[in-house]
Amino acid sequence: MRVLRTAAALLLTAAVLLGAAPPAAAGPAPGAPRTPAGTTTTPDGRTLFTDRDGRVLQLRGFNLDKYAEADAADLADIAARGFTLVRIAVSWTRLEPAPGRYDRAELARVHRLLDAAARHGLLAVVDFHQDVYGPAFGGGDRGVPLWATRDDGLPFEPDPDDWFAGYFQPAVQAAFRHLYDDADLRRAQAALYTTVARELRGHPALLGYDLFNEPFGPVDGDPTDPAVLAAAAAELEQGRLAGMYRRLIAAVRRVDDRAWLFVEPTVLVGQGVPTRLPQFADPRPGAARIGYAPHFYDTAVEAGHDWDPAGGFVERYTEAVTGYPRAGRLPVLVGEWGPPSARTPGNARLVERQVAAMTGFAAGWTMWYWCRGDGGYCALGPDGRPAPGDGPAFGPYAAALAGRPGTEAFEDGRYRLALTTGRRGAATTVVVPAGAFPQGFRVQAPGARVEVRRPQGDRAGSVRLEYPAARPGTPVTVLLTP
Repeated sequence: MRVLRTAAALLLTAAVLLGAAPPAAAGPAPGAPRTPAGTTTTPDGRTLFTDRDGRVLQLRGFNLDKYAEADAADLADIAARGFTLVRIAVSWTRLEPAPGRYDRAELARVHRLLDAAARHGLLAVVDFHQDVYGPAFGGGDRGVPLWATRDDGLPFEPDPDDWFAGYFQPAVQAAFRHLYDDADLRRAQAALYTTVARELRGHPALLGYDLFNEPFGPVDGDPTDPAVLAAAAAELEQGRLAGMYRRLIAAVRRVDDRAWLFVEPTVLVGQGVPTRLPQFADPRPGAARIGYAPHFYDTAVEAGHDWDPAGGFVERYTEAVTGYPRAGRLPVLVGEWGPPSARTPGNARLVERQVAAMTGFAAGWTMWYWCRGDGGYCALGPDGRPAPGDGPAFGPYAAALAGRPGTEAFEDGRYRLALTTGRRGAATTVVVPAGAFPQGFRVQAPGARVEVRRPQGDRAGSVRLEYPAARPGTPVTVLLTP
């Protein structure tokens, strides 16, 4: 049941306490966005997605890591909990198991996931995924296929305690050099991207493509020396990687001028090293659709340590990650973030700090990743509830905001949103995931016409707000309290 009252009535009664109501209706989740139609740049330098009504969209969701196992039920669950975005990994190895032979069953699988996303009001980013290059180096069926792997006969000795160290093995270094430099591999990779983009173009759920997951490449020198590593990353981003991105942008744009194209820096951004990528031209007619998709990982936490708030990681990362997109007016979509487990006190605090930080610089994010379990990055526990410590990722947020965003925070069980109003008749929608307010909540929004849908089971609720008497540009504040 939806309850419609003026803010004056809300304040007279002091609360909208969410009591008994019939089950929520089926259909798109309360946060379901429209496909972004453009962007707006705020006074603080953020570039954010907007819909056709000019509302600012915040996109939040999860990676489907075990993508071969993900199904429509996972997507329905993500949407019902109030999220709006998924990142779907695809693998060159699976898509093109032999040169020039594309796997129609794999392409059909991606179509089915996108179809399910569309049914549930979700948008999707297709992630061209690789880890330590590909299956030649223990990556399962992820990444670059065996037939496109050239290691020059150099050695590879995996480290079972540090998978990332594989990037510095001689054979992996050689394989990346060949991928970046060999004309036939360049052509094959571009042809793959054109083929996938042709298959998926125009799909209503498709937001765009993450062009290459966690790019890396040759390091000439001692990779344990931070100066050597930073110099290698800068050389890669300004040279070989920039060239790859230009080729892949052109490959997609041959058949699709609608999809957003996201470029990633090297993973060193997580150590506070700003990217040296150039800005990229978009050949599509009209406004460019290029975005920036860094990952947000603390290397110490990834190595198994509890997060130390005194270490300055979030501050260094935020400083490193913001200059490049502001210079190019690019929306930031954090493609991966989150600790292996948030059960420890430090890591639980890290999740809270990351959500707060991304609210200040990102247009959207996808947490790593959607699964149920006792650990291993699973966002849900075995009981299907948010895993211990991951609660801030399931907090209230403004999925669509009519006006200019100000500050937004969910702290100590209270949600606060500050904005300046947009045109009359446009509505702001705040998603309220189940469990955010276990005993119900009250809404305080002076001057607003408020419509509340309470959470039902695991399904998120929402608060819809209009300011019919406010002039555009009027500062207002929304509070949700227990």
